[in-house]
Amino acid sequence: MHTYILQIETSTSVCSVALVESGKICQHESVDEPNVHATKLTILIQALLDRQNIGFTELDAIAVSMGPGSYTGLRIGVSTAKGLCYALDIPLIAVNTLYGIYAGFLAHHANAQEYDLYIPMLDARRMEVYCTAFNKEGLVVTATQALIVDEASMDHYLAKYPRICLFGPGADKLEATFKAAKGVEVITGVQTNAVDISQIAFDRYQAKEFEDVAYFEPYYLKDFVATTPKKRPVL
Repeated sequence: MHTYILQIETSTSVCSVALVESGKICQHESVDEPNVHATKLTILIQALLDRQNIGFTELDAIAVSMGPGSYTGLRIGVSTAKGLCYALDIPLIAVNTLYGIYAGFLAHHANAQEYDLYIPMLDARRMEVYCTAFNKEGLVVTATQALIVDEASMDHYLAKYPRICLFGPGADKLEATFKAAKGVEVITGVQTNAVDISQIAFDRYQAKEFEDVAYFEPYYLKDFVATTPKKRPVL
């Protein structure tokens, strides 16, 4: 029996979708361009279903990367997921974006097992990141948080975890910060992707760990702060 889960990832500049059958990837597509989520997301979804030759009514669930991340991207991704779940009367599965980045890193990097602590990161403003931490057993040792990073930010971990790995879209800007730090390695170029939540989503589908479609909201972590340009003085 087929179990089709449509997976959506829009927490960063990457707009990514995947069609997964019983935890195995059938089709996937990603576009990394600024501000394309609103225009490209539904087009990518339709293209995946067409390539697999299935209709929306054959989907069993929708899984969405719930955040933290971009306020606008998360709002579009979660709204689309909720709309599909409501229209199709199928369950909604939510996955912490950082958990997806961690799962993808373990799956796609040959040396991923060499570290004692894994810290996936998403970019926030300036030197701030959204992050969490996993030990070698895959257990969460630090809850998802917003962290302003400097050269000393990893010191309290190093006594217990001699080899720390930082990765994800938020880690790229920290390469120079930790270049001379012993025991801290920054792996650049690790992006978000809808395929990375496949196993988590399927496990939650089997366990019936579903969200309330009516009330579910993205995990923004911090409140959205709108800014307005400063007015120029009248000459």
